Amino acid sequence: MSAIPHSAAGSATLVADLHDGAGASPDGLRAAVDQRRTFAIISHPDAGKTTLTEKFLLYSGAVAEAGAVKSRKQARTATSDWMALERERGISISSTVLRFRYRGWWFNLLDTPGHADFSEDTYRTLWAADAAVMVLDLAKGLEPQTLKLFRVCRDRGLPIVTFVNKCDRPGLPPLAVLDDIAARIGLDPVPLTWPVGDGGDFAGIVDRRTQELVRFERTAHGATVGDEHRVALADASPGACPPDVWQTAMDEVALFDLEQVRLDHAAFLAGRQTPVLFGSALANFGVRLLLEAFAELAPPPSAQPVIDPSDGRRRVDAPFSAQVFKVQANMDPRHRDRVAFLRVNSGRFERGMTATLARSGKPFQLKYSHQVFGRERATVDEAFAGDIVGIVNATGLQVGDTLYTGPRVTFPPIPSFAPERFVTVHNRNRSRYKQFRTGLDQLDEEGVIQLLLRTDFGYQEPILAGVGQLQFEVAAYRMADEFGCDITITPAPWRLARAVDPEHADTLRDRRRVTIAENRHGDTHALFASDETLQWAREDHPEIEFVTPGMPVAQQTPR
Repeated sequence: MSAIPHSAAGSATLVADLHDGAGASPDGLRAAVDQRRTFAIISHPDAGKTTLTEKFLLYSGAVAEAGAVKSRKQARTATSDWMALERERGISISSTVLRFRYRGWWFNLLDTPGHADFSEDTYRTLWAADAAVMVLDLAKGLEPQTLKLFRVCRDRGLPIVTFVNKCDRPGLPPLAVLDDIAARIGLDPVPLTWPVGDGGDFAGIVDRRTQELVRFERTAHGATVGDEHRVALADASPGACPPDVWQTAMDEVALFDLEQVRLDHAAFLAGRQTPVLFGSALANFGVRLLLEAFAELAPPPSAQPVIDPSDGRRRVDAPFSAQVFKVQANMDPRHRDRVAFLRVNSGRFERGMTATLARSGKPFQLKYSHQVFGRERATVDEAFAGDIVGIVNATGLQVGDTLYTGPRVTFPPIPSFAPERFVTVHNRNRSRYKQFRTGLDQLDEEGVIQLLLRTDFGYQEPILAGVGQLQFEVAAYRMADEFGCDITITPAPWRLARAVDPEHADTLRDRRRVTIAENRHGDTHALFASDETLQWAREDHPEIEFVTPGMPVAQQTPR
């Protein structure tokens, strides 16, 4: 039997150490890109996504002690949950970008909100990923939000590694989880590891690739990493595990081997197979196995599709290019900052360089570049394809913007979700009108909510649109906390929004039960209270095209 102490995990590098020494040569640049793994973690709320994120940072050495969500008051809170409201509620509300190094790989981890209300921010984050880790709760299997996010990943062409969490608690039979994956999302699940028991009978994990049983040492609250003990499966004994539980696990592993259940890497990259690993993020069981398997299997950044020049692709070794996929304000309330997150798609980013903003054709200096690590910042001097760079106080950048040097390039726009819920907003303190307007504009730009304005009301009674109630609660909280505005939110009767040509606005404005409003881009939207009112408008005005806001997922170009 061999013991694997935490110190054997490989070199761990803090976020501040970003220099690869790759230089500007094509070979050095490609080598740097091959080390990158840019990925998102998706799950249903409470499946353990944020805890797993923390444990990746723990294993890399980027944090010395993990702080689980909903932990004791004296314990650390999650590094990735930087917003005060996230810490108060114990949920992830805003997507977070974290970077760490482990055994020669650079990981760019995009921690997405698990709550169903935050589809907009989540979608933008998935746009920047090359792969995803799907976290399932052993007791619940596939849940609604997981299914929704899986569909987005599938339509983006992202390969998915599955981690079945909470194996140290009673749960579903592992074979049932595999059947659920195959039946409900159409992926062929291939177990790379297999649990021996669950709950109080949990006795370790079988690593099918090495034919070893891995047992784990517990630590207090899982805040630090314990040793792992490996023994050849042929020499392993049940120990304290009930004989029937042990035998069931051994029989299942033997069945996989007999049926030659093996991972086809090409099928994984093509989205036909998903490697499945089991463990417990909270107890640190199986986290190292997941991290190393993901590093070996997930693809490095590759050539990206562009719309200008038409039908082309931007190779990773082409001159510098990047796309803004997220804007976030007030991550540091002391400075009221505004950070534009961009994913480098090709070439080499250098701090202070001047690039061209494709939208305007004008030069843009990328001077204040940072790597954001929760609330912490580190200056970024260089970055390569797949890396995420935060540009501080870049007021001229918007979500979807392309920046480039060399030959002109424009990447596809990042779509938004069609809103399903609407409210009107009233500013209770008229003396703070400027802050009220600034705050709403900022939350709209970030994708927290969508802001719609009517000609007759403007900012006197703006409309907020979203997909769930929590979005509006977060908007109200941030308006008060960050902009000092006390607002009243009133539910509105609309349930549908459709984009229409501005020339038809007056025609529709005269109809009952139809409201016309514009978004910040000047797009005209018709708001309807029900499917029936939309259908009546279509029948009465066949000359008008009613388009669901945001590009349909099915039309997206796979990464």
